[in-house]
Amino acid sequence: MSLAPHHPLVDGRTTDSALVRAYSGTRPERLPVWFMRQAGRSLPEYRESRAGVAMLDACLDPDLAAEITLQPVRRHGVDAAVFFSDIVVPLKLVGVDVEIVPGTGPVMGSPVRTLDDVERLRDLGPLDAARLAPVAEGVARTVAALGGTPLVGFAGAPFTLAAYLVEGGPSRDHLAARRLMHADPAAWSALMAWAAEMSGAFLEAQVLAGASAGQLFDSWAGALSLADYTAHCAPASAQVLTRVRALGVRTVHFGVATGELLVAMRDAGADVMGVDYRVPLDEASRRLGGGTPLQGNVDPALLAAPWDVLEAHVRDVVRRGRSAPGHVVNLGHGVPPETDPTVLTRLVELVHAL
Repeated sequence: MSLAPHHPLVDGRTTDSALVRAYSGTRPERLPVWFMRQAGRSLPEYRESRAGVAMLDACLDPDLAAEITLQPVRRHGVDAAVFFSDIVVPLKLVGVDVEIVPGTGPVMGSPVRTLDDVERLRDLGPLDAARLAPVAEGVARTVAALGGTPLVGFAGAPFTLAAYLVEGGPSRDHLAARRLMHADPAAWSALMAWAAEMSGAFLEAQVLAGASAGQLFDSWAGALSLADYTAHCAPASAQVLTRVRALGVRTVHFGVATGELLVAMRDAGADVMGVDYRVPLDEASRRLGGGTPLQGNVDPALLAAPWDVLEAHVRDVVRRGRSAPGHVVNLGHGVPPETDPTVLTRLVELVHAL
């Protein structure tokens, strides 16, 4: 497909597109669609580009990050690109000992469990423009190639960053993080403040370089009770969202298994709520009072189902999404790596036809 400009740009940022209009709570002529993790292992061109290159090295190579970001736009005709990066990139940029281990995920050299550990993080210095230069350059090159197709920037929410740091890697229940939250409130508060600064600087840099919207991923917030999220995590996320909204772009807040947290996550300052596959969109809209634009929530598991099953599901998602003032079709989580890319292309065509 052509990536020629077709929408007006201001300082490189797309200001008039189906995505931005839907995020603003209106109904564009064509229902917009993009997929979380669309630039990933499901694409053969991605695997070819990444051959022999470590994940974090790929994220910090501006040319490679831009190319990978563009691949699903060329192939699928989606209405937005999402910048190819990883939520632990800001940690890597300030010197935290973190690597992404294939088959495992982000692994820290040593966990952060005390106030002294947090002070050592602070001693690493700020996530400033010099450190963020590879990210900003990658975004700028991507936006230049996209023309009028908007770019969504993203960052991990402070709780998710903190959870990785405290656990030392992926976890099923995030017990160590939840324990620290209550056992050492001073350490937890300091860690969340530091994580909010990292997330905010990372997402801000992407918007300043041309991203048209910003999405905050709280991947592990579903492990929290509403009371714990509201008291111990929401203020840090609000700090990030406020910082980005001040730049004049719409913000999206998404978490996994966060149906009970939807209102609290929206009230942290998001313009749009991403909804995972567990809560139907009409029910999510009801919980949110009917006035919040939604993004979601096709079940990724159904990408491998027979087409008639997937089609019926997508039509149902679109129907339920009409209960919200604006709707961007997306998955209720990321694209599974084994997904047939032709299914995603066909899904985009279906949504556009609807």
